[in-house]
Amino acid sequence: MRLMIQLNQHKKWYMVFIILSCVLLTGCNSQSQISAKPNIIIIYTDDQGYGDVSALNPEAKFRTPYMDKLVNEGLAFTDGHSSDAVCTPSRYSLLTGRYSWRTSLKKGVLGADGPCLIEKGRTTIASLLQKNGYNTAMVGKWHLQMEFEGSKGKDRDWSKPFKEGPIDHGFDYFFGIPASMNYGVLTYLENDRVLDPPILWTKKKKVTDPRSFRDNANPNDYRMTPPYKDERGEGGGWVEAAPSFNDELVLETFASKAVDYINKVSKDEKPFFLYLPLTSPHLPHCTHPDFKGRSECGNYGDFMEETDYRVGQILDALKANGIDDNTLVIFSSDNGAETNYIYQKETYGHYSSLHFKGGKRDIYEGGHRVPFLMKWPDRIKAGSKIDIPVCQSDYLATIADIVGAKLPDRAGEDSYSLLPAILGKKYNDSLRGPVIHHSASGNFAIRDGKWKLNMFRGSGGSLKPTFIEPATGEPQFELYNLEDDSGETTNLYFEHPEVVKRLKQKISEIIENGRSTPGKPQDYVRDNWNQVDWMSK
Repeated sequence: MRLMIQLNQHKKWYMVFIILSCVLLTGCNSQSQISAKPNIIIIYTDDQGYGDVSALNPEAKFRTPYMDKLVNEGLAFTDGHSSDAVCTPSRYSLLTGRYSWRTSLKKGVLGADGPCLIEKGRTTIASLLQKNGYNTAMVGKWHLQMEFEGSKGKDRDWSKPFKEGPIDHGFDYFFGIPASMNYGVLTYLENDRVLDPPILWTKKKKVTDPRSFRDNANPNDYRMTPPYKDERGEGGGWVEAAPSFNDELVLETFASKAVDYINKVSKDEKPFFLYLPLTSPHLPHCTHPDFKGRSECGNYGDFMEETDYRVGQILDALKANGIDDNTLVIFSSDNGAETNYIYQKETYGHYSSLHFKGGKRDIYEGGHRVPFLMKWPDRIKAGSKIDIPVCQSDYLATIADIVGAKLPDRAGEDSYSLLPAILGKKYNDSLRGPVIHHSASGNFAIRDGKWKLNMFRGSGGSLKPTFIEPATGEPQFELYNLEDDSGETTNLYFEHPEVVKRLKQKISEIIENGRSTPGKPQDYVRDNWNQVDWMSK
């Protein structure tokens, strides 16, 4: 009898042990799934306006079903901004979480060949994730400069590795081109090697859109297409080109390489980060033959439909490998639409900038308010929208927050974590500090809540900026209430002097402190900077 009681007691405790083990195991598995580091992909288009996503612009003259998928199945920041209104500086800020005007680049863009804008040792998204157990890769357009052996048209040695490219800044693998196709060098690169020596020469070749129903052709359209020349001709604008390079095949090539990479690393135990900066819809509008004639917006619309298809190839690869649920896909553009947005509007009735004023190069909203989308099925509620001002510089701190990494003082100086908002937690304007905007001419604006103060008059891009009123000698700025006037039609500078004074003080502090986030002040390049003369007034 006693033996039976003991056996029953042992059986009882054994069952308790089994139940507890199951509970703990289930809890551990659940926690493991929640805390599993996601794969991360950043798709970065080139010169795409806010109105160039059909889910954001129902009146668009072309369709973007895959970009729409990111909107409908993910999150759209409706007030999201590139850090600059042109290419190079926005790419620097995206990767480093720091405004590029803190470097030596005070205005404009860089070329293909030269010292890299990203300083040696500076934290990038890639280097951060590399240190946190990620495979890291870039496929696409770099445009932060890299150093090739020799000088253009003189003593090039294409057999030598180039320096200061992506693999020197945190990427395990790189395939792409050095810069925009109108800047050269036109050849594909892999890791630190040139795949086909660019020994030939080409320059912009004027083209017309035969489907335009107007007599006037797009004044900005051109191609870099073969045939190429053996020697550089007279005048400027000549770029080096490899015999095998064909501008029509660039998007197809990038998408293919990116899909191959996803297929390969999805089998790895480590998560991956893929940075995919595309070359479209930046000029030249070199649409693949399979997509010509598809849209109601000429060659530009065709090029955008091809771009969307390439985005779809990436999304399909994630699903095919069973990893789409725990992959964070970030989609945005390096600045607003090129000035041909005016031609698109007048000829086809397509509004690349939507109702926003201006386009690429401009300090106005059309210059830097861009598609700013995220999809992460495991964590982001489908169809979410967030309407507070945010910036691409915020990607670094957000990703650091996701993987549980702490940024040092000298990293991500202008980067705020958007993770609480992404996860659907309550947020308000205090989620981040003011956003600083920057035009092609190197001039500034500050956005704080509903208010935006341009530190000059004019666009800072296509229109020459004005700082001083000739009649009075007084500084002249532009102040807009974007809550009531997102098209920036009414300058309230004279009606709200207290707002002007407050915002001027804020932007001065952000520039002077070397950071806009809390932390120890950081140094920056102060030389040759007449765009901030107002700070001394």
